[in-house]
Amino acid sequence: MKILVTGSKGQLGSELQSITDQSKHEFIFTDIEELNICDEKEITSFFDHTPVNMVINCAAYTAVDLAEKEIEKAFMLNATAPQILSEKSRLINASIIHISTDFVFNGLNYKPYTEEDVTGPVNVYGQTKYEGEIRLLKENPQSLILRTSWLYSTFGKNFVKSMIKQGGERKELNIIYDQVGTPTYAGDLARTILHIIDKLEAQPEGKNKWGVYHYSNEGVASWYDFAYEIFFLKKMDIKLNPIFTRNYPTPAKRPHFSVLDKSKIKSSFGLTIPHWKESLKKCISLMK
Repeated sequence: MKILVTGSKGQLGSELQSITDQSKHEFIFTDIEELNICDEKEITSFFDHTPVNMVINCAAYTAVDLAEKEIEKAFMLNATAPQILSEKSRLINASIIHISTDFVFNGLNYKPYTEEDVTGPVNVYGQTKYEGEIRLLKENPQSLILRTSWLYSTFGKNFVKSMIKQGGERKELNIIYDQVGTPTYAGDLARTILHIIDKLEAQPEGKNKWGVYHYSNEGVASWYDFAYEIFFLKKMDIKLNPIFTRNYPTPAKRPHFSVLDKSKIKSSFGLTIPHWKESLKKCISLMK
């Protein structure tokens, strides 16, 4: 199987690149320099010259606060681009795996969100990502959407690296503790994607496993808990002060609760998902 990966320089795209030697499939990794997924003509030309069997769309506009100002840019990359990719992949009979977010929910739930729960984004980023889901599913019936949360990696910019950097510069930090979700190691998500690809390829004719799925590591944490564990593993003596969201105002509103229920993806694809603390320990050890 020939697979196109977009957004190859991001956290997830980089993690996928690091493990493709473990897969029997052929991968083509692209980023904006090689393929502008917002340009319909460019995508058409690419598929005309390089037919693929599957697309993994890791590309996204992820600057949550900046999206409140750059609405058009966020909408183009998070909604229009998935629509174009989905439509063009359908025309060549290719399937598509698309990465979405826990921010499609409003954060008012009291239990983990299932794929059937009503969405209600509270910021522009979440709205554009949800619109991307709708358009993608409409254009290509062979679509699989993976909603994930609080992604971090040894690659790119993320909360783990930010905490380690700030901890090296300051001895006291204020961290929000009334936003609750689950940290997700992009390395685990990358391996899960390869596992899903093999399962999809092997599924019997008529056994439809397309649709929306939730994936994060197991367990629950606030940003305060996440930061605490980072400094514990790094053996850094940092004083952490738990604060309310209202004490750290940001341009974009965040959901207060965005824990994802993974029952569907575990049963559908036979997955065992590691706890976020174990995965964080692995990631930090690799950073050394």
